[in-house]
Amino acid sequence: MARTPGGTLSAFTLLSTPDAPTITGVTTSIGSASVAFTPPSDDGDGAITSYVVTAVDESSGVSTGGTGTSSPITVSPPAGGTFKIRMQALNPYGPGRLTEYDTGNAIYSGAELYAWGEPAGGALGTNNAIKRSSPVQVGSLTTWASVSMSTFSLGVTTAGTLFAWGFNTNGNLGLNNRVNVSSPVQVGALTNWSQVSAGGNHGPVTLTSAAVKTDGTLWAWGSNGNGEVGDSTVYTRSSPVQIGLLTNWASVSTGSQMSIAVTNLGSIYSWGSNAYGQLGLNLAGSNPASNRSSPVQIGSLTNWQSVSVGREFVLAVKTDNTLWAWGSNSSGRLGNGSGPNCSSPIQVGASTDWSKASNGWGSLHSVAVKTNGTLWSWGTNTYGVLGINNVAARSSPTQIGSLTTWLGPSAARDHSMATKSDGTLWAWGRNSSGEVGDNTIVARSSPVQVGALTNWTSATAGAYRTLALYGVV
Repeated sequence: MARTPGGTLSAFTLLSTPDAPTITGVTTSIGSASVAFTPPSDDGDGAITSYVVTAVDESSGVSTGGTGTSSPITVSPPAGGTFKIRMQALNPYGPGRLTEYDTGNAIYSGAELYAWGEPAGGALGTNNAIKRSSPVQVGSLTTWASVSMSTFSLGVTTAGTLFAWGFNTNGNLGLNNRVNVSSPVQVGALTNWSQVSAGGNHGPVTLTSAAVKTDGTLWAWGSNGNGEVGDSTVYTRSSPVQIGLLTNWASVSTGSQMSIAVTNLGSIYSWGSNAYGQLGLNLAGSNPASNRSSPVQIGSLTNWQSVSVGREFVLAVKTDNTLWAWGSNSSGRLGNGSGPNCSSPIQVGASTDWSKASNGWGSLHSVAVKTNGTLWSWGTNTYGVLGINNVAARSSPTQIGSLTTWLGPSAARDHSMATKSDGTLWAWGRNSSGEVGDNTIVARSSPVQVGALTNWTSATAGAYRTLALYGVV
């Protein structure tokens, strides 16, 4: 009850959030955990909009997350020892009560790091300028958790330490200088880094880094001429600076002079260049009139799950497994047929079974995986980068083969990668620097296996080069 100014009592209603869902089981495979659950018996005073799942490494504190609307929800656990699953339901009034599930399983104690392709700038991390047409191990660490590559590379270990190497044109390595580095160098001494993204324009000209910490804060550094760092300035930063004060960031992707990030409540924000409407804010005007130098929310929806930034365009998957795109539509890269650029998100087709999508460094094409394990691509097809055994461009998603065992895709400007559920790694597209990794320099217009190993957990395609993680039990 609440007392009115006149002294009488009036009833009020306390709007409540949901009870905790019940986790009924967790199924693990290479690099993933499928979380089965039943909804809470009480959804509070509003229908449940989504569920947030977080996998937390119990030794390092490193966490990864995912969202969804129905059971099961798949996440990629940290590459550490035993991990816990934490889960809560969301309704319009916020996140509900938390539940935990101790898996007691170790997928990998960490991962080895391998690189191949173009060594210019030191981005392979092998401490030399030798081109590699097949994977070569980077250093001797076996505790890598995640990596990202463009013309430089960033990596996080299971201990939460951050490393950088490669081109350092704009201080993008975060080392407080602009000196290229040809092997991994630790950035500061902090041990609470969680996820990283290495991005920039097509070439070692404007390069920007972004990262999320385990405390949910967002950080960025490097080129900032279009506000892509997001600190409300256009000054280049050669060491990490915090972006705003929010502590609920889940992931970030930085690309061609702009960045975009997702919160753990399912909202998305963008900043940087808007020359082609790639900020998704439906802004009139051209670059730099509609650029933004700090994060601005795209719409009011809270069901965004993941995002990927390519060359002047963005892909995003919602928790309902729909796929969305915006920005430049040159070469049909938005996947909605030939048409104009789009300054706000548009749905790609009508399918509701998309799982992951990638359009990384300098990419004019996209690669995506559906929930049924099929692999799809669209956009420009130079060097056969779409993997459909020809060089004809496609302006809408086209299936690559008929297999249903694909997991994680990664696209760069002229080549693509993907892992399968059996732990094998596959690549296709341009190969003049050996970036496909099949021990040749012959372009491939359909997927070819990279070696014979079967413990690959992820790969990231960069500027004519590739990084991949190999799980260590």
